[in-house]
Amino acid sequence: MKFMKLGSKPDAFQSGGADVRLVVSDLATDVIVHIGEVRFYLHKFPLLSKSSKLQKLVLKATEKGTDDVHIDDLPGGAKGFEICAKFCYGMVVTLSPHNVVAARCAAEYLGMTEDMDKGNLIFKIEVFINSSILRSWKDSIIVLLSTKALLPWSEELKVVGRCIDAIASKTSVDPANVSWSYSYNKKGVACTEIIESAGKTSVAPKDWWVEDLCELDVDLYKRVMVAIKSKGRMSPDLIGEALKAYAVRWLPDSYDALVADDYMRRNQCLVETIIWLLPSDKSSGCSCRFLLKLLKVAILVGSGDHVKEELMRRISFQLHKASVKDLLLPAASPSEGMHDVRLVHNLVQRFVARTALSHNGDFVEKSDEKMIELNFEQESTLALGELVDGYLSEVAADPDLEFSTFVELATAVPEAARPVHDGLYYAVDAYIKEHPDINKADKKKICGLIDVKKLSTDACVHATQNDRLPLRVVVQVLFFQQLRAGSSSVPAPTDGGEHACAKPVQEQSEHCERRIPRHPNKLDKQVTSLSARGEGEDRHVELRGGRNSFKDQVVGRNSFKDQVVGRNSFKDQLGGLLLQSRSRRIFDKLWSSKGHGENGKGSETSGSSQSPPSTAKPTEVKPSPLPPLRNRRYSVS
Repeated sequence: MKFMKLGSKPDAFQSGGADVRLVVSDLATDVIVHIGEVRFYLHKFPLLSKSSKLQKLVLKATEKGTDDVHIDDLPGGAKGFEICAKFCYGMVVTLSPHNVVAARCAAEYLGMTEDMDKGNLIFKIEVFINSSILRSWKDSIIVLLSTKALLPWSEELKVVGRCIDAIASKTSVDPANVSWSYSYNKKGVACTEIIESAGKTSVAPKDWWVEDLCELDVDLYKRVMVAIKSKGRMSPDLIGEALKAYAVRWLPDSYDALVADDYMRRNQCLVETIIWLLPSDKSSGCSCRFLLKLLKVAILVGSGDHVKEELMRRISFQLHKASVKDLLLPAASPSEGMHDVRLVHNLVQRFVARTALSHNGDFVEKSDEKMIELNFEQESTLALGELVDGYLSEVAADPDLEFSTFVELATAVPEAARPVHDGLYYAVDAYIKEHPDINKADKKKICGLIDVKKLSTDACVHATQNDRLPLRVVVQVLFFQQLRAGSSSVPAPTDGGEHACAKPVQEQSEHCERRIPRHPNKLDKQVTSLSARGEGEDRHVELRGGRNSFKDQVVGRNSFKDQVVGRNSFKDQLGGLLLQSRSRRIFDKLWSSKGHGENGKGSETSGSSQSPPSTAKPTEVKPSPLPPLRNRRYSVS
């Protein structure tokens, strides 16, 4: 910190009480200057020789026959006047970053210019500010902080502007030329000076200035950041880091403190200022997490729609980088539930639209290096699908979440974003579990979002034992899971390469899907030819895939029972996983329906579009016993 001493005489000012200052001298005082509540007993000659303002005031007081001079609007108050009075007496006075602005404003008010006396107080203060204060990083910040209490004088004297320009210039200095001292808060060290020097052993980080600027008031901080950005030397990432540090410094963590009546307006102004200062490049500078936190605060403090719109536009550029926790934005109204799902849906739509516009193909090939680069648009789309599925699983527990809102958000993600439907399946299951009163039509619609062919083995096993799912969905899962298992048992041709069997399996799966009956009331006709063997015993079943068409597999030479009880056991095909619980009961009922399948009618989901018609044929393979039925019974009669 810089200091400047003026004068050479000993300090003769004394306090005669809380509101009295007097000069110890052999001569009696002949003027009393009232600065607010404080009285100064002084001599006219030293004051009138250096202050044009006091000359006029003393002359008026003398004309009125009094020695009292009243000054109620002196900038800097009693402390500023005492510095000026000591300077007039030639006493020792010390200028520092903490009192130099008060002294400068008071000297300007009192007219202590060069016209009154050569080397007057204004001249000496200006020399100190320009030669010392503005060359020091920390002193410039201290002086800038002190100017707020002295507005508009400090503004008119250009002290504020000069400090802001000095601070902005120092932030643009090459970090290699920054010398360190004791004021840098973040790293435990400090920078009081910035010097152009060579041969330094340590280099300051690029963000060395961020923490110190957090001490500024929001209005001054805004002006400093505008000056820094106007110079064009600061990267958007550093600007974003500075804004984040300032938000952490001043925005409260607790909800109550954020929305308290005494601080609501301040917090609202703070958020709007930070958003206004965001880098112009919307795709960089600030992380998606930081932007979402700003959006959450903006919602809570009641910021305007234009503020939210600006944040949403920026978030849509990097939504795929967010986390589920970041997206848990509070709803604007309690009647809309706990979370603002519609706002998240809006963000997803913007991201998808922007990705579609900037799509340049799936892959880019380098002809020279013969390498293939992954398309980042594709990666971001996959990340978005995983993010939305995780978010749906989280908000599904909200009892006030509307069915249409859930479906709209789930379908907002493109198909390419979900190569696997496990996340969507668990989100749908969580919603059905939390909303047990959902009607059959809505349950069928929400389960229709899931593509069972894109479920993993673990998800399929979970689905077959899930009592909350409609029976039709469970049958679909069982069919396609066992179809894949059967397809995997077909040996690959020796001359077709490692992907030789991939295409036939896919074609077979698609062919089977096309041939599956779609009428919901035909399950009783489809199962009439199924035979039951070993009454009173449980059955062990398996499906065997083949290369024949679906018609050949179902109504050809081999019956459905031949496919069910084939050469390889279901345990061999699914890695030892036995059909348990609900899956056993479903197939037991299907096979045991021989006696009443012709005249019976299906249950609520008996018209599964995935249940193929077939005939039954006894087999000599002895089925493995299964545990007795439990929990829930299904009827196809």
